[in-house]
Amino acid sequence: MFIQEAVSSLQNAQVKRLVRLRNRSERQQQGVWLIEGARELGRALGAGVRLGTLHYCPELFSDEARALFPALERLEIGAVPCSREVFEKVSHRENPDGLLALAQPPHPALPLPGTDALIVVLMGLEKPGNLGALLRSADGAGVDAVLVVGEGTDLGNPSVIRASQGSVFSQPVAALDEQEALGWLRAHRFTLVACTPEAALPYWDAPLTGRIALCLGSEHDGLPESWKAAAELRVSIPMRGQADSLNVSVAGALVLYEARRQRSLALAGVTP
Repeated sequence: MFIQEAVSSLQNAQVKRLVRLRNRSERQQQGVWLIEGARELGRALGAGVRLGTLHYCPELFSDEARALFPALERLEIGAVPCSREVFEKVSHRENPDGLLALAQPPHPALPLPGTDALIVVLMGLEKPGNLGALLRSADGAGVDAVLVVGEGTDLGNPSVIRASQGSVFSQPVAALDEQEALGWLRAHRFTLVACTPEAALPYWDAPLTGRIALCLGSEHDGLPESWKAAAELRVSIPMRGQADSLNVSVAGALVLYEARRQRSLALAGVTP
């Protein structure tokens, strides 16, 4: 770590740059992501993400940030000490833990899928909280990859990184257009399972073992008709109250863990 001049003025050019990088267009133009928080930075490091300049404020360090800092000190990167006022200005959080770094956007390769590969396709999810929560659930369920489809989706949004608790780095997450995603899934002979409220088949009655791609759309628009038509199975989550659907991150977690349950039973030789 190469310690640079400390920053204490809100008018500093680096502070203004970090504030501008809250905008997606600015991040895309500069080719960087902002990663804030000890947990998120730790998972980025574990995934081999290349960090650039680190901004830090020891006064704000949490126990987790303090524990991670020695590993950051061993990196050959620039590091900028910041005053509390400056760090709270550039932070995206109400209670920051004193660590924020610029990083090169990751471009993970999609894995060669096995015969029981489980993939999640997230179509047109623009709300950072929902996208991040689904990435976290996908990581917890042990999926092989996540395909994120749609121009409105911003994987590098700091709120996505935070909501995923860094899970965006701990699994292959690829941003593709519709034709690329469908082409890859078809080339590898995935069974497409469309999660859609109008389906008659409850998700727990659907066969979710084998090479499966679970397809979820946005809460507002749902899955496009083209994806429903391409799917071999359509499943729903039965609703018994007045609400006609669940939050997409909750719905995705339910179907993901049902797929994981069925796979665990199959490995044990039990028919799901």
